Amino acid sequence: MCELMAMSAKLPTDISFSFTGFVERGGNTGPHKDGFGICFYDGKGVREFKDHNPSCRSPIAQFLQNYPIKSTNVISHIRQANVGDISLENTHPFHREMCGRIWTFAHNGQMAITDIPEPRHYKPVGETDSEKLFCWLLGELRSRCQNNAPMKLQAELLEKQCNYINQFGVSNILMSDGESLFVFCSTKLSWITRRAPFGKAHLTDADITIDFSAVTTEDDIVTVIATQPLTDNEIWQAMVPGESRIFELGECVRESYGPKIEHKKAEK
Repeated sequence: MCELMAMSAKLPTDISFSFTGFVERGGNTGPHKDGFGICFYDGKGVREFKDHNPSCRSPIAQFLQNYPIKSTNVISHIRQANVGDISLENTHPFHREMCGRIWTFAHNGQMAITDIPEPRHYKPVGETDSEKLFCWLLGELRSRCQNNAPMKLQAELLEKQCNYINQFGVSNILMSDGESLFVFCSTKLSWITRRAPFGKAHLTDADITIDFSAVTTEDDIVTVIATQPLTDNEIWQAMVPGESRIFELGECVRESYGPKIEHKKAEK
């Protein structure tokens, strides 16, 4: 399977520490060697970096570990290909414009691409089930897009869509419009919110420890979401299948629980 990582923060924050551990899973401590991508929101814009090479050896990933880009919303993905060639067009995250906002999307799971309804407004560029799913989801939301409507005003429809598509296969989802971060758990996702008083954290995939109290302020609130916990000395909250959450400025502002579905297809 692929793996996901995201961040929602109250103040612009860099994700270098978490990203350093995450990229090790892309061909070193994990098998997800078929490319990686990461998007940083900056105002109405997005800084996007992708490489179809393993993240653990990618010069782009190394550059990002040493260049702390600060953002309040970040989505990242490391890929283990099961549908589509190993190429940039098939590398997550994907993005499209809707309602005057740039929406980004990353997906972990697998389903028959023919089970995904045909998108009404957006077309995939690559060959993956993930991108087709994103185009369909965004197209369904577009019909309710009025006056630059943000994601949080369409939360019920988005949750309904994700619970519907979940019946066709594993579908863990990260999606953002730059203001909100939507998270849907089909099988496996965990999250942690860090706030004052801050402590130390140690990465699971690299022997690196950080003292957050030395690099944060009392006003900082940061939530990190990952397929599997990125640190081994902190308590992460495991999501349950069918659970969805929306985070804004580091805080969970909405949670919902749909049906738990037993998937017939194995996750890869």
